[in-house]
Amino acid sequence: MAKITLYSKNNCMQCKMTKRYLSEHNVQFEEHNINEQPQYIDYLKQRGFMAVPVVDVDGKQAFSGFRPDQLQSIAG
Repeated sequence: MAKITLYSKNNCMQCKMTKRYLSEHNVQFEEHNINEQPQYIDYLKQRGFMAVPVVDVDGKQAFSGFRPDQLQSIAG
């Protein structure tokens, strides 16, 4: 099973929608909130992301925003 990491922040509607989608499809994920864990901001910027949510799959594939099409492929 893929290791899913979700990078989010407070008061982010797309983050909430992404979390809800993953939870409703029983996809286990680890969450890093950049408001509470700002050390991840530089990591995301180094990978070219300027906004959250960022969903990382096994450290190989990542995308940002609420993307039901991408989430569906994770949920399988």
